[in-house]
Amino acid sequence: MINKVTHHMTRKVISISPDTGIREAFFKMKEHHIRHLPVVDDSNKLIGIISDRELRRPDWVDESLDIAHVYYLDDEMSVSDVMIQEVHVIHTYGTLRKAVKLLLENNIGATPVLDKTGALVGMLSAVDLLRALDDMIDEERTKKAGS
Repeated sequence: MINKVTHHMTRKVISISPDTGIREAFFKMKEHHIRHLPVVDDSNKLIGIISDRELRRPDWVDESLDIAHVYYLDDEMSVSDVMIQEVHVIHTYGTLRKAVKLLLENNIGATPVLDKTGALVGMLSAVDLLRALDDMIDEERTKKAGS
């Protein structure tokens, strides 16, 4: 079993620009059945991440006097208004163990994967890690059955 991030990450990265409206971001997540969108600038450099968590209950909700509009997603707010700017990332040469620790320690469900140059090349989610665990269990069973 190869335990490098690059072997288990999702390579087809769906990203979004910071000026995209939050309604559009929400529907992009639904369309692609994902919960995290890396936010990239015009040069495709990672500048943030937005998850369905930010769209379900943004931080500004607690500061709002009028909560009638809280769950109304429109494009008046952009992704840059709610995205996480301090993104926890992992690199392609990182191990699955390091990725698990990163997700657990930071209470996140996914992390962008960067190559040596810092380019966004994938996403690694908790689901990807569960698939890797399932592969390891199957491999172990196969080894024991062959013994």
